This record gives sequence, C-alpha cells and structure tokens, in this order.
Amino acid sequence: MASAFVRDLTFQTDDLGKEATLVLMFHSDMECIYHKSFPVIWRTTSFGEMGRYSMRVTYTNQLAFSRVQIKDGNVVDTGTHTQIDNGKQTTLTQTYDGFEFSFSVPKHGLPGYLEAINETGFVQDIAISTMNPGDSKPKPVLYFKDVEDGSVVKAKFAPIIRAYISSDHQETSVLQGAICTDSIWEQDLAQLPECTTLTLRREPATGHYTITQEGVI
Repeated sequence: MASAFVRDLTFQTDDLGKEATLVLMFHSDMECIYHKSFPVIWRTTSFGEMGRYSMRVTYTNQLAFSRVQIKDGNVVDTGTHTQIDNGKQTTLTQTYDGFEFSFSVPKHGLPGYLEAINETGFVQDIAISTMNPGDSKPKPVLYFKDVEDGSVVKAKFAPIIRAYISSDHQETSVLQGAICTDSIWEQDLAQLPECTTLTLRREPATGHYTITQEGVI
C-alpha cells in the first residue's frame, strides 16, 4: 500500500465577475473509457458573481470497490463496498436468497492494480470510490457498467484531479463522454502539501478561468 495521506483543498474566489460552477473529477485514461468504464463527477460547487466564496474538499488515499445503483445517469447508492489497496483483489458475491451482496476480504492480486471479480451469477455495476474517515458510504470516481458474471474489473488509479468550469454536471453524475470544455487545472494530489488554498479567477477580457495555488511563486 502507498503511504497514507490526506489532502485538504480550499477553492476560493473574490469578486469572480460571473457566476460559475466548478467541477472536480479524477483523470482516467483507460482503454474502454466511455464504453465500459465512465468517470464520475467527484465534487461540484457554484461561486457567485460578486463577493467571497469558498469550498473545502478532503481527499484521503483510501479507495474502495462499490456495488452501485444508477438512476437517471447518477450513482444513487454505493452501500455495498469494501476498502481496497493497490495490488489487492476482492470478489463480489450474493447470498442464496438473492437479497444481500458482499465483497470478500481483499487478498493479493496483480501488483499496481485494483481488481474486483463478479461472482454473483448476474451482471453488476461496480465502481472504484474514494473513502474518507467518518463517511458512511464511499464516493464513486470511476464506474464500470454491466460487469458480467465471472468477469474481472481491473484498473489503475492515480490521484490526479482535474478542474473544469461547467454548469452541465452535478456530483455523482456518470460522464457518458468527455466534458466539452478544457480543464483549467490538473494536479497529482500526492505532490501537494496536506493543506492547499487555491484561488479561482476569471479574466474579464477573455472570459478564461485560472486556478492559482496560493503561496507558490
């Protein structure tokens, strides 16, 4: 397992000049992206046109596999889950009465990968999620659609976060295709200090947005 770490990020604005919605999601470059696997919006918040606004988010590098339910393009339930580390494998099974699901205790798997095997007898939806201490349920970041019985979900995950300005998405939304605007900020969270303040600005002449890390010259 990689060394445990927590990252607290505070995004702030001051007289932004136009109301804007900040969207945060994790980078994914898997082969079947937008076909069998889909990024999930991690966090969103709206900042007002005038005045000061801020949003604080916390990332802990504890991942989980979740059996998920999808409704209207959003992940609505991640209750069945297990924490998992890189290089570990878990198996999703179902009780004989068909009402309960559970993941097995993770065991050693393929180094550098997270693996989940579907042995429920039915097609399942599974997600890789983040999990912070105190959360009752994990928060999905990468969704795998229609995982067939006997199939293995295998993925690498790096905590590389991207920020966008977009009003078309909400938290837990499953992305069916790439966001149509370019990202305005990208960062490997492992490379940041424990607490980071980031300022969102808008250039009035061009309408372009930027995010600047405070205290960095």
